[in-house]
Amino acid sequence: MNIIATHINYYHICHRKLWLFSQGIQMEHTSSVVDEGNLIHETSYPQRAAKFTELELAGAKIDFYDEKSRVVHEIKKSNKVEAAHEWQVKYYLLLLLRAGIRGATGILEYPKLKKITHVELLEDDILKLEEAEKYIEEIIKHDVVPDRINKSFCKSCSYFDLCWVE
Repeated sequence: MNIIATHINYYHICHRKLWLFSQGIQMEHTSSVVDEGNLIHETSYPQRAAKFTELELAGAKIDFYDEKSRVVHEIKKSNKVEAAHEWQVKYYLLLLLRAGIRGATGILEYPKLKKITHVELLEDDILKLEEAEKYIEEIIKHDVVPDRINKSFCKSCSYFDLCWVE
């Protein structure tokens, strides 16, 4: 199984969402919230496409990577699940490290909030990410969907109808 950064993100948000996504059930195309996030991503920093590199590593796509300063830039709409966003960026940094690129850091950007969070990969983070990879593989290989959670952000999730329709 090729774990990607989206798996890491969903692992920290909702195991049910992770399982559904890994089974090929992708609801992002039906979500206006996802559409809004994509629009923010595409319009917030138009000069980046020329300045920074899009980088693909082990199935993970880093949209904006500054090769010179070794900085991953990740743009998000909201910071409601900021911890999951941070782990996603840390996973990008781990993939870079595995590819031989040392000393990379990350920046999480929330243009609507005018907020920036700096992200570093610590030794302890590497161990936690490797452990998460193992748990993700276990979650994905199960035949039964994990239980749904009931969090405030569920209503804006693209999988909401799958989880909450009776």
